[in-house]
Amino acid sequence: MALRVEQDIFLIRQRGREVAAAVGLEHQDQVRLATALSEVARDLLHAAAGADVAFGAVFEAVDGRHHLRVDLAPVRPLPDGWYEPRSGAVARLVDTLSVVGSEGDTVVRMSRRIPANAQALTPERLAELRAELGQVVPGSALDELATQNAQLIAALDEVRSQRDELAVLNAELEETNRGVMALYTQLSEELEETNRGVVALYAELDEKSAQLRAASESKSRFLANVSHELRAPVTAIIGLGRLLTDSASDPLTAAQSEQIGLIRSSATDLLTLVNDLLDLAKAESGRIEPDWAEVDLRVVFGQLRGTLRALSARPEVELVVEEPPTPAVVVSDEVLLAQVLRNLLHNGLKFTERGEVRMRAERLGDRWRLTVADTGAGIPAELQERIFEEFYQVPGNTRVRGTGLGLPYARRLVTLLGGTLELTSEPGRGSTFTVTLPVERA
Repeated sequence: MALRVEQDIFLIRQRGREVAAAVGLEHQDQVRLATALSEVARDLLHAAAGADVAFGAVFEAVDGRHHLRVDLAPVRPLPDGWYEPRSGAVARLVDTLSVVGSEGDTVVRMSRRIPANAQALTPERLAELRAELGQVVPGSALDELATQNAQLIAALDEVRSQRDELAVLNAELEETNRGVMALYTQLSEELEETNRGVVALYAELDEKSAQLRAASESKSRFLANVSHELRAPVTAIIGLGRLLTDSASDPLTAAQSEQIGLIRSSATDLLTLVNDLLDLAKAESGRIEPDWAEVDLRVVFGQLRGTLRALSARPEVELVVEEPPTPAVVVSDEVLLAQVLRNLLHNGLKFTERGEVRMRAERLGDRWRLTVADTGAGIPAELQERIFEEFYQVPGNTRVRGTGLGLPYARRLVTLLGGTLELTSEPGRGSTFTVTLPVERA
């Protein structure tokens, strides 16, 4: 088509709408393309005295779709700085709008994607469309103006309808916002009330914690004071009993010797209990400070082997202390570590009727694992943690009784040394206490 006079603008707009309908563009896209085409045509008519207009269907490999392309070739060179077109509003009506070079000419090109559901544009289909469009008689400018007016009225109706829908949506949104604000206010009040309750609960917990700490400190002071006060008279009773049974004293009858022996035995048990209470009170109050140094486990094991083998009173129970592998060095407190191991070995010898009590050490990376295993009666799984509670005794063992303070104190000392004390046991198959300590000070 040729664009030379004002009336041609209406014809080009009409033909653009017809071509868009023929290739399958939707009605709104037909109107958009026709409007953009008329605006660009008017600009070119004024700037370059007209243009030659060509419609084409081009396949674009980028998106795999056909595009309806319109090329407007100006009959005169475009002025320098001519903008294509004068505003960006026209460019938003089509997919692409630009000034390009085509076969040595400057061309204003616009395009619009053809919907994927449109009829395929085969060569036969394109020939058929060209024939149909060639038979269409162009309408007059008045006809095109009437069509534009009808399209404008339809657009205004659609805008009015959308405006009414938007007003309804705004009303619904406003109502929803009021509900959300009411819910937010309610939740804020409930959250504030909950926060006040939590603050009050924390205050109560802090008060209870302070009371518990005070009670624990009072208990520790009580145990320390009582244990200290009891130690002197108990020691005196043991000393007097030893004097009465001394060979330099007046001879005693058999009954008297037996009664004094019972007094000394009971006093010794009481002194053991007093010492355990005093040690536990010191541990709980944090007054025990480890003396960190390099400890040779072979020396510790040797001392325990000699000391406890002499105290072992049952020939049916063998004490086995294996030699630790070299280098057997750990950074710890030698006195506290020996006290823990002595306690475990003493318990094993006391509660094992036959078999053996074995202590061994092995190095596992950056930690030492010290185990004391016995062949005693064993401890049920549900009681294995309870034996680390103060004053707890495993029920059923009436032959040998203890204070119930040794194992809790031993675990406190191991924790103080940066390690752990664990128990694995099975009824009828003995028990194994495992002390795990870091090689270096934690």
